[in-house]
Amino acid sequence: MTEIAPSAPAARAELLRSLHIPGTPLIVSNVWDAITARIVAEAPGVRALATASHAVSFAHGVSDGEGLTVDQAINAASIMCNAVEIPVSVDFEKGYSSDAAGVQANVERLIAAGAAGLNIEDSSGPAKAPLFDLEHAAARVAAVRAAGEATGVPIAINARVDVLAGGGEWDDMVARAGAYLAAGADCIFVLGLADEHMVAQAIAQIDGPISVIGGAGYVPLKTLAELGVARVSFGPRTLGLTLSHLQQAAARLTALGDYPEELGFSY
Repeated sequence: MTEIAPSAPAARAELLRSLHIPGTPLIVSNVWDAITARIVAEAPGVRALATASHAVSFAHGVSDGEGLTVDQAINAASIMCNAVEIPVSVDFEKGYSSDAAGVQANVERLIAAGAAGLNIEDSSGPAKAPLFDLEHAAARVAAVRAAGEATGVPIAINARVDVLAGGGEWDDMVARAGAYLAAGADCIFVLGLADEHMVAQAIAQIDGPISVIGGAGYVPLKTLAELGVARVSFGPRTLGLTLSHLQQAAARLTALGDYPEELGFSY
């Protein structure tokens, strides 16, 4: 059965933070609206949810990379957070502000909307490059932690490091991970760990829980657990999974084929 979290915002945040266990990873299938949040939350074994900014943006007809306004992003997050009882981690992109003070103000609003956790990126551009300079990027993570302290909700921070995905150097990735943990991050979300060796090396060199994105052709989930990963998400790939099934069903129906059994799915 689905684990039901305490109803208080602070309790949900504490629960979410506690679920990031190296070797027993939190698996979060990303969602983008109220119905996907509810359906995934009801799946056996699901303990928390995560949104995907790409999927949320596309569902609203805009591009990823803060194509939504901050008001739209917070409203979308509120709809998902309040559709379920388990904790929700929100992909909050770059915090919808160019400065740390603005990030803190926006995160305080996000917490008020029901978020138990969030992703915050360190790239300033849409293509995972260029990056904010290290000091400023760490200050933005610290601003998120300050928002949690100001609201009394210890929001779980999954700090994303875009160095490798943007073509940067390994040592810079490790240095940034350490700086973000020191600034208050609970978990480091490393993009660009292409294989098992890189995952193992990152876990060995970063002194904190590691989060990765999974998908077809990537390191198997059981192997990620054995290596000591603390969290696995799938980003917009769950949207792709859903849309692929929908498109295939539409083609089958248009061709006067058999009714897919899923047409009888009860929700």
